[in-house]
Amino acid sequence: MEVDEIHEVDEIMAVEDGCATPKRDECRIREMSAPPPPPRKKPFVAGKKRDRPKNGYFHPPDLEAFFAMAPRPACKLVHA
Repeated sequence: MEVDEIHEVDEIMAVEDGCATPKRDECRIREMSAPPPPPRKKPFVAGKKRDRPKNGYFHPPDLEAFFAMAPRPACKLVHA
């Protein structure tokens, strides 16, 4: 019964007082603090040489055939 009475009192106060902005400290918007600094970029290392792969580079057996140019058919000369 006490809970119902509290709700009734709250409703009556809300109707009598109307709408109002809450003024308690817990309802206030906090002041903005300074934002965190942006992340630092990694330093660029110019001329950094990479080590060769331990197992060497992959050499497929048909690599030359893949890049070989097919013979082009001869063009007909058209006389005007």
